[in-house]
Amino acid sequence: MIPRKEFRGSASLGWLNAYLYHIGLAVIAFGYLPHIQFVERLTGISWPALPAPVMYIAAGATVVSLLIALQERLADPVRRLLSGFDDYFSWFVVVLPLATGMAALNQPPLPAVGAPLYPLPVAIHLLSVELLLVWLPFGRLGHAFLVFFSRGITGAALERRGTAI
Repeated sequence: MIPRKEFRGSASLGWLNAYLYHIGLAVIAFGYLPHIQFVERLTGISWPALPAPVMYIAAGATVVSLLIALQERLADPVRRLLSGFDDYFSWFVVVLPLATGMAALNQPPLPAVGAPLYPLPVAIHLLSVELLLVWLPFGRLGHAFLVFFSRGITGAALERRGTAI
């Protein structure tokens, strides 16, 4: 997960940035009070939320980090050559829920029971999350779930060949 020390100097921004936006996305998805309330309305499960200022900082840092990732992809001729529709559309469907979520920040809280009628910004945010979930298995975003299988298969193949780690 961390590059070998021979490559750390040239790859530092890339892997640190990747950790930043992955951790930021997890903090936003699982630590923001409206998201926790949404899960609680559906499942009855809840957990303590992070303070609102922490969430705003996490959202801002994640958006900036994703913009840096796009800029790195566009600025590097090799990455730009290797990038296709899947890479840019995947970036778009990840940024879209962040942007629409930030636009829907100051909405009144929803009732704890029943099916509420969402205000327009929240409805657009939910639609953007649904677009992300629909695209997830078809694009490169599938690594979110496939990482466990690919790590296991790679480990089994390398162990069988007697590769030293």
